[in-house]
Amino acid sequence: MGALGHHLVAHIPASLSEDDGKLWDEIHPLIEIHGLEAALLKVPPTPSLEAAIVQNTADFIATAEASIISDVFNHARKLRLTKLLPHLIKPEHGIPIVTTNYDRLTEIACEEAGLGVDTMFSGQFASKLDPIESFWGFCRNVTLVGKTVRHKFAPRANVFKPHGSLDWYHREGNPVRYAGSLPLPRLIITPGLNKFRNGYESPFDKHREKANDAIDKARRFLIVGYGFNDDHLETHLTPRIRAGVKTVILTHSLSDKARALAIANKNVIAAEYSEQGGQTGSNIIIESAEFFYSDVNYWDLDGFVEGILKA
Repeated sequence: MGALGHHLVAHIPASLSEDDGKLWDEIHPLIEIHGLEAALLKVPPTPSLEAAIVQNTADFIATAEASIISDVFNHARKLRLTKLLPHLIKPEHGIPIVTTNYDRLTEIACEEAGLGVDTMFSGQFASKLDPIESFWGFCRNVTLVGKTVRHKFAPRANVFKPHGSLDWYHREGNPVRYAGSLPLPRLIITPGLNKFRNGYESPFDKHREKANDAIDKARRFLIVGYGFNDDHLETHLTPRIRAGVKTVILTHSLSDKARALAIANKNVIAAEYSEQGGQTGSNIIIESAEFFYSDVNYWDLDGFVEGILKA
């Protein structure tokens, strides 16, 4: 989010109207002080300024994403999520993954791990939002056992993206998924006051609904790089954690909300990067107490897999 804020400050002004330019002059100093989301909450953008923010956000993330995809395609990089997935239980109904990111790296990581990916869109060119058709597209066999019909589905992840995706566009008034890049607005929700309003429009509403349903049904949470600052998810996630669902939080730096949640709830284990006494390692919160472990990077998904799951 910090890098995105710097990018917006550097690239947005050239494309603004005079009025939006004045408003942006109020916003961008706040980004450097308070961060992107806090700045947009303090000074809400106009629809035209928001459109410029969305476009520049999408361009910035798409450029970074393309470089990573190229490395993955050429076997120069293996995504951390790809390393994690073989260690997870794979329920017949699919592994639920909720991400507030716009990029497609989650989907790529799943496919690289040999899993199908259900994003609720069906089709190859301008895929339509059709959860039922997408669901049945993973059915591989049907058998009759006595009077019971049993369906066998391909192993898959169900990826829910309540803030949108770089491959979502509008076509003839309907949301579609197109894998390439088009000179059209992408359907993503940027931080700020409009995030909550836009979250009730299609396809965000369906993804938010499915994400919250998955949260409500989960028996365990593994949370990676999330700051607990999203209103769409917090009405479901935090109450479930406070209700006792066992939770592991991994992140470079715990947000104030994440730290408070870990300290207040003994069912939460949290790990973050730390430096103490000239040594680097992990600060880990276990049963409401904090401990420093040098020379381990359990806060990082790669270090978690190698040091915990493979140990």
